[in-house]
Amino acid sequence: MNNLIKFYFALFALCVSTAASAQVNIEINTPGVVALQQSMQTRHTQLAVFYASGAVGLTSDGLVTLRDANAVPLAARQKVNGLVAAENHDRKALYTEIARANSHPEWEGDIRSTFAQRWIQHAQAGWWVQSGGTWSKK
Repeated sequence: MNNLIKFYFALFALCVSTAASAQVNIEINTPGVVALQQSMQTRHTQLAVFYASGAVGLTSDGLVTLRDANAVPLAARQKVNGLVAAENHDRKALYTEIARANSHPEWEGDIRSTFAQRWIQHAQAGWWVQSGGTWSKK
């Protein structure tokens, strides 16, 4: 298993919901979760260069954003915008699917918050992350 896959599985394993006292199975293995994980893993190889350049950053709400368009050559901006949109679509769907698969759709917000914190905690050095609306380089 490559390091990227290990990274994603570690993130899923480390996430713990703040929802009530019930246990959320973050590692739940539904076909929907698996498909989203695979899609995100594949896309990550394309996004990694943009994280490293500072063009793309991790937001405090569990998404990614084009943080610095000037760090992307004009010819590549459409591609980056498409990658960011696809990544955010999959992240939102992942949070929804995990909540639904746990039979607690009302936990989606807590799951999203937990993932947002974990994405930022596990970001590589040099990536840009957002905390309370403020950007900083990790």
